[in-house]
Amino acid sequence: MPDWTIRPGRDTDAAGFIALIGACWSLYPGCVLDVDGEEPHLRALASYYADRAGALWAAECDSAIAGMVATRPLGDGVWEICKVYVSPALHGSGLGHLLLDAAEAHAMVAGASRLVLWSDTRFDRAHRFYEKRSYVRSGPIRVLHDLSNSLEFAYAKPVDGIEVLDVAAATAAIPRLSSILIACVAGGAGVSFLHPLAPDTARKFWQGIVAKIAARTHLLLAAWSGGVLAGTVTLAMDMPENQPHRAEVAKLLVDPAIRRKGLARALMIRLEQEAERAGRPMLMLDTQAGGAAESLYRSMGWTALGVMPGHALLIDGTLGDTAFFWKRLS
Repeated sequence: MPDWTIRPGRDTDAAGFIALIGACWSLYPGCVLDVDGEEPHLRALASYYADRAGALWAAECDSAIAGMVATRPLGDGVWEICKVYVSPALHGSGLGHLLLDAAEAHAMVAGASRLVLWSDTRFDRAHRFYEKRSYVRSGPIRVLHDLSNSLEFAYAKPVDGIEVLDVAAATAAIPRLSSILIACVAGGAGVSFLHPLAPDTARKFWQGIVAKIAARTHLLLAAWSGGVLAGTVTLAMDMPENQPHRAEVAKLLVDPAIRRKGLARALMIRLEQEAERAGRPMLMLDTQAGGAAESLYRSMGWTALGVMPGHALLIDGTLGDTAFFWKRLS
């Protein structure tokens, strides 16, 4: 692994920052770095962020600037992540994660409740990186009217909280949702799949859910804990014509590494609220009989409809029972 050092950025790092950004932009046709015309703050970047109550970090490798990141408050608990760059020679080394860790931790300690960033629509590698880090698309594209004719995607995530995902956000969440689904299946969750669940199968499942969100037959909720997308639940509303008042709960999932924080209960509370808003007061679900989820549903006032023995295969290949529940919302 390369030997690097992450330290606070300095105004005297200007030449290194400019060279780093130029090297990253050179990978994408049409990106023009006009420092004095459009980015004069790069000449004294540490002062620029200090004046805005923010912070800047630099990564050094072999005495050269190899990476950078910054963050600044925007107000009301929102902090922007800025200037995330890693030398192309170090892409895939993990340095980007360490830099983003530093910026996110600083913002969270300072009281951030939401993190946002902007990324040029051409920076597809960066998009994959942010999506692995639990950021999702948020809001419209920004037009900069600069020499590069830049169009930027907005990405965001709550530090802790639950959000309903639209098509763009759900698409961006697919990498994290797939990881959660795979981990839950490996842990024995009875959610229609068998272990080992192939990443491509998980991805295609969530792509299908995105299509249903676009068709307005499904709602997808996601929960974050400590800035990590850690849980999800789906409300399926594509019911028969004579059941317009009903919906079904599916795929209540919490990352096994981030359990016992109340995320499953919080997701169900929010889902019931969204079901009421959607005019679906009658809900149904099924779950592996005898599991932790069954206890959760009973504690939240769900009524047991019955148990179907031998309904689905368990992780060990034996047949397991499934419990069915219903609930009428107020």
